Amino acid sequence: LLVNGAGGIAVGMATNIPPHNLGEVIDGCLAIVENPNLSSEELLSIIPGPDFPTGAQIIGKIAIKSAFETGRGSVVMRGKTSVENVRKDREAIIISEVPYQVNKARMIEQIAEAVKNKNIEGISDLRDESDRVGVRVVVELKRDATPEVVLNQIYKHSPLQTYFGVNMLALNGGRPEQLSTRQILDAFLTFREEVITRRTIFDLEKARDRANILVGLALAVSNIDEVIKLIKSSKDSDEAKKLLLEKEWKASDIADLIDLIGDPNDKADKNGLYKLSNKQAKAILELRLQRLTGLERDKIVEELKEIVSSVVELLSILRSRSKLMNIMKDELVN
Repeated sequence: LLVNGAGGIAVGMATNIPPHNLGEVIDGCLAIVENPNLSSEELLSIIPGPDFPTGAQIIGKIAIKSAFETGRGSVVMRGKTSVENVRKDREAIIISEVPYQVNKARMIEQIAEAVKNKNIEGISDLRDESDRVGVRVVVELKRDATPEVVLNQIYKHSPLQTYFGVNMLALNGGRPEQLSTRQILDAFLTFREEVITRRTIFDLEKARDRANILVGLALAVSNIDEVIKLIKSSKDSDEAKKLLLEKEWKASDIADLIDLIGDPNDKADKNGLYKLSNKQAKAILELRLQRLTGLERDKIVEELKEIVSSVVELLSILRSRSKLMNIMKDELVN
């Protein structure tokens, strides 16, 4: 909302949020993460106001501060101009930037109409010299005209000076609220914290599922003679699966890895014995003979160690808010 801006009316409520500079907004987020007690003045020094994409200038600071702290205010926007000598003894006002949401062609028409109606005096020629490089509207003045006086008349009778009515109304927790800039940033950071937490939980569950399968494969490989004997003595795959599930397997070789996974539903008992799950039994029955070679067995254990390492890291993120906030800061920066 802050970076792109927003505008619209729905169910009798209107919103008009000006766009802001992406870098400044991110810097503001980082400052709040570093110091949750950041004052309004400190945040205002980081995000000094809206950043309108068509350039121009914002006149005055009081309206900006009001919009920043309350979510409501009227910001004065004024096009960027300069005075140049276009011919001998002739000056011209050059408009190089127009205010946000102002149509350049319509602005020129309004200036021409004001000149025709004599609301603006001192203009001898008006032309648009804009190209792909940028905006350039030339307002050529009469010999006796004063540029400052003519410019003030243009501000008064054309949208070269206009207003942006800030009304930062947005849905917060499903309810429409008038929000200050700080409240919008706080809501965004809360959302990012929730996203990272949920993503970490998802990654943890996925890693534990894979680790569970690898534990079953590692147990089967370390007890391969018993597994083969059990499968050979079974009349079909259902009976083999049932026998695999009923038997308690020695898990002393990988007991430490099972503990590091930290899954309360996936543990060896105090005697170092382990009972397989349905998924593990299915994976063992689907095990290819090539995975019984020494190199393949080592690969299973190596992958299990990598998964365990990632599980430990994911658990540390969920247990430490400071670590989670560091991830948030890194993602904001990158």
